Amino acid sequence: MTTPPIILADAHWPAVDAAAYDVAILPWGATEPHNRHLPYATDNVECDGIAAVSAQRAWARGARVVVLPTVPFGVQTGQLDLKLAINMNPSTQAHVLADVIASVERAGIRKFVLFNGHGGNDFRQLLRELQPKTPVFLCTLNWWQVVDARAYFDEPGDHAGELETSVMQHLRPDSVRPLAEAGDGAEKKSTITGLRERWVWAQRPWTTVSADTGIGNPRAATAAKGARYVDAVTERIAQFLVELAQGDPAAMYE
Repeated sequence: MTTPPIILADAHWPAVDAAAYDVAILPWGATEPHNRHLPYATDNVECDGIAAVSAQRAWARGARVVVLPTVPFGVQTGQLDLKLAINMNPSTQAHVLADVIASVERAGIRKFVLFNGHGGNDFRQLLRELQPKTPVFLCTLNWWQVVDARAYFDEPGDHAGELETSVMQHLRPDSVRPLAEAGDGAEKKSTITGLRERWVWAQRPWTTVSADTGIGNPRAATAAKGARYVDAVTERIAQFLVELAQGDPAAMYE
């Protein structure tokens, strides 16, 4: 049985050339520390795994989706003092994104999903600028916001906490260090009310707010929690991809 050409990095040209894709997905992660127990590539592993399962489920329902290779570098301007947290500025991201979308457009694909896996990335303004320049329908999602995590975790956390640790225990258990080695992910809160209550935003200086680079306690994480959560997330994304593949960008509103 021939494997469908869903994951571009693993596909071969004859199958890709023959495929009539409806949607292209670009996962975009980051390279950064994740407490003491998760690897630098955590965001990329999560993007790879969750995008792949979502696309495979959508393909099984008739949506012709291709997952492009994950971009492994994100915005790290609040973590420049963390060794080898690889920063890609938003202005650089804009150029990379424009080039990828142009390639998708040349391939005849008219729907594009930017599949974000890093909290420091914010692609909405980039897509606002790029959308008038292409006939490709552009949209973006943050995979960790697709399903309410509070139904699956006691304390999801913000970075390398229970949610991310559980997901990694499910997707790549061999890369997760024993939780006894992890820091508690304690976060120092701002002394300014608006920032503390999150109705004012400012970039957090990461080494000031976290002693172990994590935010959120990972100790309650389990692979079983991660499996249940990933199943719910990928199911919802798959349904979105099916609807997007079938939808007409010119008639998406009633």
